[in-house]
Amino acid sequence: MKKLNELFQNLGISKVRLAKYLGVSRQMVYNYLEFDDINKWPKEKKILLFKLLGVESEKEISNIVINTDYIMGVENRLNQGVKTASDAENFLDLRGLDRDAQKLIPEMIELLKDRLRDEEKGKENFKAFTYLYHMLQSMNNVPEMKYLFGYFSKTMGFTNPEEYVFDEDKQYIFEGILYTALTLYNNGGASRTKLKESHKRWIKDIEVKKEEQQSRTQQLNTVKLQALAELGYSELNTSNAEEVIEKMAEIESRKV
Repeated sequence: MKKLNELFQNLGISKVRLAKYLGVSRQMVYNYLEFDDINKWPKEKKILLFKLLGVESEKEISNIVINTDYIMGVENRLNQGVKTASDAENFLDLRGLDRDAQKLIPEMIELLKDRLRDEEKGKENFKAFTYLYHMLQSMNNVPEMKYLFGYFSKTMGFTNPEEYVFDEDKQYIFEGILYTALTLYNNGGASRTKLKESHKRWIKDIEVKKEEQQSRTQQLNTVKLQALAELGYSELNTSNAEEVIEKMAEIESRKV
């Protein structure tokens, strides 16, 4: 990796341009270059690096001879790569997002792609990311989702454990409870037999919530049909949606 750092310096490639070429943040580039082995890089990023340098393996990097033709070749590939990265950003349409968010989204996408391409764990990762997607969908309604993400970010050393960006008291309590539960789990203090009844109650709670949700959905559908009938409409559409929703609210208020 020392040779790689020297190579970038001799070629005059800044960390900013390299980050743009790789489609990651500048800090991520620094992280990559601190690895003691290039094989620790994400596979896709390593391929991009080899393409930029015009080599097919790490061994060939040591044999690179820097001359005018080589510098021009790298420069052309770098410019083309940066253009491609910019085109990708435009495709994602990151307008309206702040600078940190514009860096975060492409990095998340690259990480997802890298994990999903894993030949051994690709299917398992797909299911895990599906669960993550469901969690992100529910995050606004379930604040504990954010506390959970924060807990693991702190546990893995990415975030200061004394940082509280959400509701401090609730986040603090949640982290303490979760730590106690995971300590019990990791130390073998729990078993399937001991938790059998608790697990049954959890499943029962889920079933009750589903029944309540279905009941509420049916209720709203009934109210919607009544509102349409009272207003003389046959269907709900964009032109009458606001009026129908107001009528639905009126109908429900009659029951109070």
